[in-house]
Amino acid sequence: MARLKRKSLVLEKASKRLAGVETISMTLDLGNGLTVTSYNAKVSAVTSKLDAYNQQLSMADTGSTELKQMEKELNDMSKRILEAVGSAYGHDSIEYEKAGGIRSSNRKKPKSKPKVITKPAP
Repeated sequence: MARLKRKSLVLEKASKRLAGVETISMTLDLGNGLTVTSYNAKVSAVTSKLDAYNQQLSMADTGSTELKQMEKELNDMSKRILEAVGSAYGHDSIEYEKAGGIRSSNRKKPKSKPKVITKPAP
């Protein structure tokens, strides 16, 4: 399942505020480093970081999907290897057990349950 991409309400609010401040003046300087230029730079930096973060999530999704596919292929090959060993040496052989199988002579036999006879109601 794909990871949800992140959005930033703070960034959306700041972008709207920047647009409003720019209508006042493109060279507005409120002192203490509060300028339109510095505000624009900070908004751009956060936008870039958010975009990079969302791209990393996409890459992680791709890597996760590839890993799951490889695990399925490995699981299939493991089953095939075990069956091939069973076919070559027998399902009751030591080699089959070494390959990870359970020898047929070591399997527990299912116990039969006693049958309950019910009498029909009079």
